[in-house]
Amino acid sequence: MKVLVLHGINLNMFGKRDPKQYGTVTLDQINDQLGVLGKELGVAVENFQTNFEGALCERIHQAHHDKVDAVLINAGAWTHYSYGIRDALSILTCPIVEVHMSNIHAREAFRHHSVLADIVQGQVAGFGVDSYLLGLRTAVNHARAQKG
Repeated sequence: MKVLVLHGINLNMFGKRDPKQYGTVTLDQINDQLGVLGKELGVAVENFQTNFEGALCERIHQAHHDKVDAVLINAGAWTHYSYGIRDALSILTCPIVEVHMSNIHAREAFRHHSVLADIVQGQVAGFGVDSYLLGLRTAVNHARAQKG
């Protein structure tokens, strides 16, 4: 089983950007923790980060061709306005779980809305790195249930 983890715009700056909201963990450390959990769950985890919206859409298209079993996505600020990413994700037939390090519902009003929300399996937000780990567990559980 293969899970694709998509990290969107500015997430390469974890550990440097606004530690009050995001903590001091780096993206590499998050990816390492996802890899360890993936091994425990018996799944391959592939990570992809970009600051270019088109590149993220291209990677989602590739995920469709590769028939990945589940997708975990933190689209960053694109969560709130990128219909292009939303439309690309809607092509997928596998479970998609949206994650956020911070609680987007307790922040600025523009962050309260996710254009991805109606096409994802669910959302995990506000638990820092644990949002990713809970999201991975959830994505794997739903992918296994989908396969029967």
